[in-house]
Amino acid sequence: MKDKAKGMVMASFVADSLALGVHWVYNTHVIDRKFGRVEHLEKPLGKSYHGTKDAGDFTHYGDQTLVLLESVAECSGFDLIRFSQNWRSLFKSYTGYFDNATKETLENFAAGSGPEASGSGSTDLAGASRIAPIVYTYREDLETMIAASRAQTAMSHNNPLVVESAEFFARVLWHVLRGNTPTEAMERVCGEELKEDTMGEWVDAGVKSTDVDTRSAIASFGQACEIEMAFPSMVHLIAKYENDLKTSLMENVMAGGDSASRGMLTGMVLGAHLGYGAIPETWLSELNKAGRITGLLDMT
Repeated sequence: MKDKAKGMVMASFVADSLALGVHWVYNTHVIDRKFGRVEHLEKPLGKSYHGTKDAGDFTHYGDQTLVLLESVAECSGFDLIRFSQNWRSLFKSYTGYFDNATKETLENFAAGSGPEASGSGSTDLAGASRIAPIVYTYREDLETMIAASRAQTAMSHNNPLVVESAEFFARVLWHVLRGNTPTEAMERVCGEELKEDTMGEWVDAGVKSTDVDTRSAIASFGQACEIEMAFPSMVHLIAKYENDLKTSLMENVMAGGDSASRGMLTGMVLGAHLGYGAIPETWLSELNKAGRITGLLDMT
């Protein structure tokens, strides 16, 4: 299980970095013209949201996930206070992008809110996309995994569906690490455990879309950050490419929009399913913080 758990974490980080170059480019013709088929970790366009970043770096999602991994390693487990302190420290001199959820959460902290009440009302799926370090740490303790996944998400994205989605992914990963296929795990969690109608509809729609090409499917669901678009798009990517992590992450990037949060969750699930060896070695060699991540996982 440990190999697959490491694959889960590393694939999530790699997916974010693979998306960096074209993140939030919604016009897929622009992606085709300026990048061709994205097969490597690319430097963002000069006038992008991530103009201060270089090839192999992370978006602000990946940067926050690394802070979570560092916090978990420091504390030998998840501590919401420590994570919130380290998260705020990241943004004190941050030269990357500040999204609205981050701005609102920082404002809430500045107004005196604690980490249990600091979260924005953002409906972006990105808050749940950070959970790989928590799942890795508590892969033998489902209840603690769920509680920590929900807490870290709510700290910045305190929207009920986004917080519930963090539990959904934690439960899915629990089952995938124990041998269920991703599609089996998603349907099991929706049908037998959470019984959340909205997510059940998204899972059903995503699974049923696997006979549609990925650009068309994600264009139909919506390319943007909000959970009602990103969730079924992510399910499509997992179900359609269940045994092909590389193609899944590349097709995700080529579909445009918020490919980073979709990719992190897709990489997480397929990394847990297929293991560390499914991640292309070229991507690992291009990932600037690969050694740092490996060292932190060995500490955790």
